[in-house]
Amino acid sequence: METLTVRRVIAAPIEDVFDWCATTTNYTRSPLILRARLARHGAGAPYGVGAVRLHTWAIGWFRERVTTYDRPHGFDYTVERSVPPSRHELGRMTFTEVAGGTEVAWTTTFQVSLPFGATLTRVLAKPLITHTFGRILAAADAELAAGRRP
Repeated sequence: METLTVRRVIAAPIEDVFDWCATTTNYTRSPLILRARLARHGAGAPYGVGAVRLHTWAIGWFRERVTTYDRPHGFDYTVERSVPPSRHELGRMTFTEVAGGTEVAWTTTFQVSLPFGATLTRVLAKPLITHTFGRILAAADAELAAGRRP
């Protein structure tokens, strides 16, 4: 299993940053995310606990379920199914008010479930996912810093 964390300070209020990041259809603003949709609403909020999110990335397809939701401080999710297949132990986004905006920390723990999965995860998947998370957060920063709110 590999764990990665991507951090970025976004020049916008914590509530706006949380709402943008929780609404995963926004992820398509990154060229690496081809499709994102909400398949099932969560409890108390569309992307709340129990929400099912479907994502098609340039590197694969993911069915995720939100497991905790604490607006505007953070949420957790798990990948229930993916192509290529993977094991997933943690997906978490946390939001902290800092000077200049909101710090986002996006963490995931996973491993590709293919022959030589540990090596594929470390050498290929981890750098690609790190880059993809960074591009999504850059899109959030560009949009929210320009004053466009979710």
